[in-house]
Amino acid sequence: MFDTPIPLSALHHFAQQYDVALQNAAWCLGGRPWLLRAQRLLDDLRQPARLTCRAERDAQALLDLLRLEHVHDENRIEAACFAVIDPTSPNVENICLLSEALRDALHAAQAQQETETYHV
Repeated sequence: MFDTPIPLSALHHFAQQYDVALQNAAWCLGGRPWLLRAQRLLDDLRQPARLTCRAERDAQALLDLLRLEHVHDENRIEAACFAVIDPTSPNVENICLLSEALRDALHAAQAQQETETYHV
């Protein structure tokens, strides 16, 4: 019948606003593998489509990266990347702010999905 536009999630809006910042943080905290994962998420979120499970997993994984969840595991690249960061760098504050913004966007997107699921 009629195609109704799919409402963009808070993660879609986050991706539009923080595209470059997320890529920079992913590179800084996790090198090439995390940069590629961030780019994949951003590519997924450029499409006006419902949030996929993969996009949600990638967003959660990137949030864990920004929250430094894996820097204590010496067998992971995150530990090596974290070790070279200057704690006085302005990037540290930017990463903290980005982490908060991603957390808020992820929670809002999940709440929006739950609301849409119940109203279908």
